[in-house]
Amino acid sequence: MGIIPQLILNSIIAGAIYSLVAIGFSLIYGATKFFNLAHGVMAAIGGYSVFYFAKTLGWDLWLAVSIGMLLAGLIGYGLDKIIYKPLRKRKASNMVLLVASLGAFTALQAIIAILFTSQFQTISGNIGAQNIYEIFGGVITQTQLIILISAITIMAGLALLLKYTMFGKAIKAISDDEEVSKIVGINTDKIIGYVFFIGSVIAGLAGILVGFDTGIKPTMGLSLLLKGVIASIVGGIGNIYGGVLGAFLLGFVENFGIWKISGEWKDAIAFGLLIVFLIFRPRGIINN
Repeated sequence: MGIIPQLILNSIIAGAIYSLVAIGFSLIYGATKFFNLAHGVMAAIGGYSVFYFAKTLGWDLWLAVSIGMLLAGLIGYGLDKIIYKPLRKRKASNMVLLVASLGAFTALQAIIAILFTSQFQTISGNIGAQNIYEIFGGVITQTQLIILISAITIMAGLALLLKYTMFGKAIKAISDDEEVSKIVGINTDKIIGYVFFIGSVIAGLAGILVGFDTGIKPTMGLSLLLKGVIASIVGGIGNIYGGVLGAFLLGFVENFGIWKISGEWKDAIAFGLLIVFLIFRPRGIINN
């Protein structure tokens, strides 16, 4: 096994996970213009839903995955309708919305810890992690291959949705100017609710895939959120294509950065990359 091919494969898998979180985060930010910190806990909701339905209740794995994604989407949609929409109606500032999302994140994470304890858990019925493939001298598990395929599929599907559907055009219009969108007859509250649902579903899928690969814990949403936010800022906040680009760049910088040093430096390297971009290119790789 060559170290360079393995580092490349590790970087691609990390980038795929980060991109799922980043595109959901960027999609929501583009429509609402605030940092939805509760987005991270949707990943934990997805992972723990599969853990409960597949491992605890013994339901079919694919049914549990579908329920996990749906549940994450519904909770994200509910947060918008119950918390964020009333605040937007009152013309609350982005800081108020940020604090509200932080409160939602903390509450949901605490509920998960109460229901499932804070211990690290694994998802049984793994979809093939025992199968290992060699690619150009590096190795990748079947689960990691599914992660990569899922990420590419979601990215392509979302890109097509935004480019070729009226719903996608409405999202772009709201991202450009919400007030003008209302004037031309777009139901902005309805569209934003759908955006929260789609973004949360994608985050839930990211949490499920991480659960299959490495396992789950209640605080997993925080680390995924931070990486997703960094990827979004590096790529260009609010731009899903920039989020994908930033995610893969972050994956490569992290994994090659710890080539000769301890893996504990990975988060420091990620934040170092963020600081460099904030100083020299604050609008990200792809400017809006």
